[in-house]
Amino acid sequence: MAAALATGERGSTELAFDLLRSVFPWVRFLPEADVHAFAAELIDTMRATDATGHYASVVQMLIAWQHTAQVHSDPVLLAALTKDHETDYGPTPDPLHKR
Repeated sequence: MAAALATGERGSTELAFDLLRSVFPWVRFLPEADVHAFAAELIDTMRATDATGHYASVVQMLIAWQHTAQVHSDPVLLAALTKDHETDYGPTPDPLHKR
């Protein structure tokens, strides 16, 4: 998959993206630009962790992208998180001050 994405050849790239969608079904909820960003970050992170032998970064990256896909799969949540909040909701209360 990494080699197919790195070469950039149309057929191999499509095959790699099909593989991504097969391994990570939640990728189908990501916008197309995010699928490309996910693939690039996955390859970069896997290369870096392969050099160190510590793979927790790959797991954390996958969790973050999965949460991004979950947001995109929920139209109400996506609208709430992406809407323009022009309203000023006033000062933030001091969390240490008891009411």
